[in-house]
Amino acid sequence: MDIRPVTPRYAVSPQIAPEDIAAIKEAGFTRIICNRPDAENPPEFQAEAMEAAVTAAGLEFVNIPLTYPTMTPERIAEQMEAIEGGAGPVFAYCASGTRSTTIWALGRATAGDAADDLIEAAAKAGYDLNQLRPRLEALAAG
Repeated sequence: MDIRPVTPRYAVSPQIAPEDIAAIKEAGFTRIICNRPDAENPPEFQAEAMEAAVTAAGLEFVNIPLTYPTMTPERIAEQMEAIEGGAGPVFAYCASGTRSTTIWALGRATAGDAADDLIEAAAKAGYDLNQLRPRLEALAAG
C-alpha cells in the first residue's frame, strides 16, 4: 500500500486490498472513498467487498466510482462533500490514485483555489496534473 498525502486531511493511493484497511485506520483515517469502478476489479476488490471490510474495521466507506468522462460537476461536488464531511482524515483510492487526486483538484478549483497550488500539491503526492491547468484555471475563475 502506498499512502500519498495530498493535504493534511486527504490522501490517495493506488488500489488497496482488504488487508490494508487496518494500516489505513492506524494511520488515522476515518473515511475511505472508493473511486474505482467495479468493472475494473475482480470481485474481492469490488466496492461491496471493500465496504464490508472497511465498515468491519469501524471506518466509513463512500463509493464514488469514477472515469474521466464521469467527472461531472455533480460527481465533483459529491467527492468534495465526502472529503469535507469526514470526521477526520479521508483516504481515497482508485487504480493509481490519479483519478482520486484529479477530482480533488477539480473540486478545490471550483472552490477558488489557485491552479498552481493544486498542481503543486498533486506533484508532492506524485501526480502530474499540469495537463489540467486550463480546466483548473477556468474553474477557479468561476
